[in-house]
Amino acid sequence: MADAHKRTHILTLSCADRPRIVASVTTILAGLGGNIAESAQFWDRITNRFFMRIAFETPSALSADTIRAALSDTIETFGMTVDLVDAARMPKIIIMVSKFDHCLQHLMYQIRVGWLKAEVAAIVSNHEDSRAFAEAQGIPYYCWPVDRDKSNKDEQEAKVVALVEETGAELVVLARYMQVLSDKLSSSLFGKIINIHHSFLPSFKGARPYHQAHERGVKLIGATAHYVTPDLDEGPIIEQETSRVTHALSAEDLVAVGRDNESRVLARAVKLHLEARVLMHGKKTIVFA
Repeated sequence: MADAHKRTHILTLSCADRPRIVASVTTILAGLGGNIAESAQFWDRITNRFFMRIAFETPSALSADTIRAALSDTIETFGMTVDLVDAARMPKIIIMVSKFDHCLQHLMYQIRVGWLKAEVAAIVSNHEDSRAFAEAQGIPYYCWPVDRDKSNKDEQEAKVVALVEETGAELVVLARYMQVLSDKLSSSLFGKIINIHHSFLPSFKGARPYHQAHERGVKLIGATAHYVTPDLDEGPIIEQETSRVTHALSAEDLVAVGRDNESRVLARAVKLHLEARVLMHGKKTIVFA
């Protein structure tokens, strides 16, 4: 049972590596009455960049502003990029989906059983297929189609941005949302949009990739969750998974295996992000799983 008199914070940081980074930070936290519950760090020798994540308890009366103020000199001395979040917060997310709803269903299940701690502020789609499901869950559902000629794409994406601002959502999850986001939207919400797709790229593009893979007799199929960037499907990777398949499986069997992979990988990626376990490092991520 959580101690009502304690609050858990998560501190993440990155900076150029040099001696005494860990000692400097932990000494300050100890001086504030902090108790470290979890700590992980990584030094990238190639770029000489240091990354750290610390989960620590403090007296509940101690505010985040007080912690930041206590760390300010250390942050300046080491040139740190720092983020501090309340571990007990219930982050809001927006889920975007098209017709295939397996990832949506899995996310909602993991939220319902408490494995994934998040509040779904809204579900957005370019189809009506998931409206009944959303309404049964009591979640606002917005169907904003994109015209075939993309003439209303800017208007549709402006609605998405407005919804993010209105709800205070800190993450947009593309749960098999089958529309390519514009460079403008991808850039404006960089680090706040996670996408899921099969891992056949660049070999099997376009429609029915699992059927294409079946025709080529692939032996491994997988899924990739990544942050969305203007470079289509090439954003920093958060999580991946593969499954072995054989010639005895039909194309429909491969689709079923793929659905399972996609659902699990996306849920894990969302959890890692919301728990502040993912730090950006250029074109890749540092993941403290």
